[in-house]
Amino acid sequence: MNRSIRLDAIVIQAVIAGALSFSHLHDLADAAGQTGWKAWAYPISVDLLLVAAWRRLRTSRRDRAAWAWFVIALFASLGANIATAGLLDLNAVPAWLRIVVAGWPALAFLGGTLLVHTPTETTSAPEPTEEAPAVDLDRTDTAPELNERPEPPAPAELPAPEPATEPAPLPASVPPALLDHARKLADHHRATTGTALPVANLRTQLGLPTPVVDSIAAHLQLT
Repeated sequence: MNRSIRLDAIVIQAVIAGALSFSHLHDLADAAGQTGWKAWAYPISVDLLLVAAWRRLRTSRRDRAAWAWFVIALFASLGANIATAGLLDLNAVPAWLRIVVAGWPALAFLGGTLLVHTPTETTSAPEPTEEAPAVDLDRTDTAPELNERPEPPAPAELPAPEPATEPAPLPASVPPALLDHARKLADHHRATTGTALPVANLRTQLGLPTPVVDSIAAHLQLT
C-alpha cells in the first residue's frame, strides 16, 4: 500500500513539473512572436528532443552526439523556465532570443533525425584467447614425451589348473513298474532286430521327458 502511494506521488509530481515547464516554453515562444498553434508546438518539440536524447543515452552512454543534444534540449527547457521567472520582460523580448526561438524547429529537426538514424555503436567483448603454458627455461630435467607410455609389467605365468575328474552321475530312481515296461520294450527290440533299443526309440515309445528316459536308459544300460 505504501509503495502505491509513493508511485502516485511521483506521477503527480512529474505531471505538475511537466505542465509548468510546458507552460513556460509556450509563454516564451508566444512572447517571441510565435503565436497560435506554433506556441504550443515549441514545448512538444523541446520535450521530444529531450526524450529522444535520453533514450539514446540509455543504450550508449559514450555517445557524445546524444549527450550534446540532451544538453541542448535541457538548456532550452531550463532557460525558458528561468526566463519566465521575472528575469525577462516578455513584452520586450530581445532580438537574439527571437532568432533563437525562430531557429529552434530546424535545430530540433536536425537533432532528432541524427539521433534516430545514426547507428548505435556496440562494443563487442573480446574473444577469449588460449594462453600457451609458460615454459621454464631454467629447468634441466627433461619431461617424458607424451606419446611414450611406460609398458605395464608382464603378468606372472600361473600354472595351468589340473582338470578335475567329475564322477559319473548316478541314474535317478525310476518306478519299478516303469522300469519293467521299458525292459520289455528293450528285450522285444533286441529279440526282433538283434540290436539294443536306441534311446530315441525308447523316448518315442514311452512319451516321457528326456531326463526320465535317460535315467531309464542308464538303468537298462542302453547305448
